[in-house]
Amino acid sequence: MKNYDKIYINGQWVASEAKATISVFDSITEEVMATIPEGTAGDVNKAAAAAKAAFISWSARTPEDRASYMTKIAAALGARMDEIASAISRETGMSKPMSNMIQVGLPINSFTQAAAVATSFEYSREIGSSVVVREPIGVVGCITPWNYPLHQIAAKVAYAMAAGCTVVLKPSEIAPIDAFILAEIIDEIGLPAGVFNMITGTGPVVGEAMSAHVDIDMMSFTGSTRAGRRVSQVSAETIKKVALELGGKSANIICADLDTETFAKAVSSGVGKAFLNSGQTCSALTRMLVPKARLEEAEAILTTTGNALVVGDPFEKTSHLGPLASAAQRDRVNGFIQKGIDEGAKVLVGGVGVPEGMSKGYYVKPTIFSNVTTSMTIAQEEIFGPVLSVIAYNDEEDAIRIANDTVYGLAGGVWAADKDHAIAIARRMRTGQVEVNGGAFNANAPFGGYKQSGVGREYGDYGFEEFLEIKSMQL
Repeated sequence: MKNYDKIYINGQWVASEAKATISVFDSITEEVMATIPEGTAGDVNKAAAAAKAAFISWSARTPEDRASYMTKIAAALGARMDEIASAISRETGMSKPMSNMIQVGLPINSFTQAAAVATSFEYSREIGSSVVVREPIGVVGCITPWNYPLHQIAAKVAYAMAAGCTVVLKPSEIAPIDAFILAEIIDEIGLPAGVFNMITGTGPVVGEAMSAHVDIDMMSFTGSTRAGRRVSQVSAETIKKVALELGGKSANIICADLDTETFAKAVSSGVGKAFLNSGQTCSALTRMLVPKARLEEAEAILTTTGNALVVGDPFEKTSHLGPLASAAQRDRVNGFIQKGIDEGAKVLVGGVGVPEGMSKGYYVKPTIFSNVTTSMTIAQEEIFGPVLSVIAYNDEEDAIRIANDTVYGLAGGVWAADKDHAIAIARRMRTGQVEVNGGAFNANAPFGGYKQSGVGREYGDYGFEEFLEIKSMQL
């Protein structure tokens, strides 16, 4: 067990005002693997003051200079990839090979791409007699989740700092070890004091203080829609900009015109799209929409695919799914599974309880429901676990209606025999990104949601622009 007893403010490791600590649990063993400081509003005051003071000189540096620091951070993360990935696998339950590729690989990409965007971005343009310039917004408060902890930190911190902003970060208290490693790296490469500040703690204390703070110019939050709503409410008191990446209940439309082989591929791959990181993914395709005429065909494929999944230790190469990140999340997911059963859904695979052979760890059974209707709880609420709901539709118009019949709009998928036909359907889905015929995730394309899935975008040029203000100078 490691005891992290300091937070990072103004280029130094300092003690929190509070003496209390928070325990970090190993999702595999259920044992305490670390403790972290339970930060206070006073800690936020110090971090915000440091960030505000550092902003003056940091924002005045050239984009090339700021980019050089981002590149150094990316290289240092790569050097500690195995250590970071191992910690995140223990915190979140993601398989170790996937953690290497996703939990560390994507953050390295974000720091690298933030550097590239910073040096190529056009910061000014002429419009008639005016020159319109883009300038860093100021101090950015970043609150990040536990499911992809370093990835979500990098999506905010890398682009904000590359844009010339300074940051105050509150990582998730459930999966914070990667944030401490990032802070160690930032300290080692000599990033100017105050540009990056990190406070650990809870949302109701540290998160609220950040959202309310007059010296924090923007809040960037990733997490639940409920918590995002609170960040918006508190931030409104100081009229600061708010960027939100929130929950999802994404639909995967499988069209009726697919041949037998492609239909099987679409359905079986859809299980993976729903169960990535044991379903702890905001953009997971958790509602599979299949034509009524081919429902039995889909059920047979899903049953075979689901029963072949191996649940186990994420450090074992044979494991497809590891545990969930916490006991609370395990219990929450089992509650949704029971709700699905109570409301009349048909269990194809899984169900309530612990997978066979698992005596410890926050494991749940990967569960696939069929005969799900749009009125059921499991069809409307974000579960954040390995639970897939299969909904049968009458025709294409019905499928699009069902796909859009949710308060969320983060992601989606569509499979059709003709690519142009699939794209036409994707255009009608009210969601921030759509996978067309199995298209791969693009970490440099804009990511964000419609409706109650959020406000703003992350990654690439679009994510970079979120941290810039617009100034018009009339000449």
